[in-house]
Amino acid sequence: MGKILKKCGGLPMAIVSIAGLLASYKSSESKDMWERVRRSIGSQMESHPTLEGMKQIVTLSYNHLHYYLKGCMMYLSIFPEDYIFAKNRLLKRWIAEGLVAERGLTLMEVAEAYYNELVSRSMIDRADDIVTNYDGREERCRVHDMVLEVMVSKSLEANFASLVGGPYEGMSYGSIRRLAIHGGEDLAPVDPPSNKIAASHDRKNGIEGLKMEHVRSLSMFDLKGQKQVLDRLDEFSLLRVLDLEDCMGIEDKHLRHVCRMYLLRFLSMKGTNIGNMPEEVGELENLETLDVRDTKLTDLPATVSNLEKLEHLQMYHKEYIYQKSWIARRGLGRMKALRMANAVTFGAESLSKLYSLRCLIIHRSDGPYCPDENVLNFLHGINPAPRLLQYLSIYAGIDRLPEWVSSLNNLVEMCFCWTYFVDDQLFGPICQLPKLKYLRMDTFYKGKELVAKSAHTFPALEYLSLVFDDEGMEVLQFEENTMTKLETLYLKIRRSESRKVEGMENLASLKEVQLEGPKGNRAMHRAVEQLKTLNEKHQGSNQIKVAVKYE
Repeated sequence: MGKILKKCGGLPMAIVSIAGLLASYKSSESKDMWERVRRSIGSQMESHPTLEGMKQIVTLSYNHLHYYLKGCMMYLSIFPEDYIFAKNRLLKRWIAEGLVAERGLTLMEVAEAYYNELVSRSMIDRADDIVTNYDGREERCRVHDMVLEVMVSKSLEANFASLVGGPYEGMSYGSIRRLAIHGGEDLAPVDPPSNKIAASHDRKNGIEGLKMEHVRSLSMFDLKGQKQVLDRLDEFSLLRVLDLEDCMGIEDKHLRHVCRMYLLRFLSMKGTNIGNMPEEVGELENLETLDVRDTKLTDLPATVSNLEKLEHLQMYHKEYIYQKSWIARRGLGRMKALRMANAVTFGAESLSKLYSLRCLIIHRSDGPYCPDENVLNFLHGINPAPRLLQYLSIYAGIDRLPEWVSSLNNLVEMCFCWTYFVDDQLFGPICQLPKLKYLRMDTFYKGKELVAKSAHTFPALEYLSLVFDDEGMEVLQFEENTMTKLETLYLKIRRSESRKVEGMENLASLKEVQLEGPKGNRAMHRAVEQLKTLNEKHQGSNQIKVAVKYE
């Protein structure tokens, strides 16, 4: 091991990459493997710990990947330098491209396993922050610049992808199968590190003259200098993946071409300004993912119900917290592949037929601050329960949960907002769920005191986020032996200063408390003082981390 570390030249990334490589082998293989790695690194890193030596380390790690992971790694060359992207976006794209085989599990489960292995090998870096939105907690990731450069080189050599714009610009030889638009030539540095990559391939500046009929994947990250590609969308007849996330150049007029891409499996227009979806979208019979979150869409055509292979349907308006939910007017029961549904109002009978549903987000349509009997009746009318559900979010004025919620043994995350719970109507039905890890609540409770009782075991709960509203709850109390696995507690205390948090000392596994509220708020001050007292009693590593953010 000492010889290997010496050859890594003391460079942290080199050490981490090699450690990830060695850790992937069984102990019986380790000794021989370590010797082969030591020889493979060569003497360059030992005497000259340079960028070229670092590339050698990354290339070695890539060469030792299983064949099915190499395609997934080359796929990362599509993303721009320093670009942070959602994990699930990557996984869905891998699946749509045919890079994932079932192997006895669902495609999403296999893709997740691929991702975790690449993270463990330090080929993909998890981003530090986890975004929380209407769809729950969203893990994000990035690719180290050195890894990206090697993957671009491998990708171009294998005729895997072509890049337009940015520092790694390069065209595949022969037919283009995957095309990524990173912007115009002015985005590239004067002497980019990828010149050697690009120079080894016969490429043209921009996209003029390129033939698009064989392209299977089109990703547009920056249209600066390349907006003409939107006027050529009708040429992409074999497209399987169209990713336009945050692409500000896309307009409603372009959607008529998109709706003729009959082989399309993945379609994302998240973060764009589209406002009208054509009825022809229902003709995309192979579509598996439709992501129109953070757009100006307030409705979807009824023809979406024809998409029998659709697994992920995500939608919310960019300017409003609540909106008119799309109402499936007919045929929703045919969408049996649906795993994720956001901002969609179903009939209870139809939802009961969605046997693959993993994620359900329910919004009310006429504003947040009034009881909603329609949503309540809908929830109580679901039979049987969606047993595979992993994420449930309710943004509606209900005052009790349906009985079937307590049977959701696969549920990992829940979110409540604008609800009207009192007494034990909230914790009672969910406190025994065996896999529930994350619970988020905002403007959710109308009683004066919310008590997490000893009987509320929450066997898997690790994260609790709670917002004290200006009205309603005055006291949050934790009794002994409740929430024994809770590690992170987030509390947002708004203007009222009479709020109290009691019993934090009873949270045996608590590691971090995050407080947010107005500066000078006495309720915030009391909570901080309680935590200081707790930390005085704790020793060393048992100290609770306290983070305070003032509005």
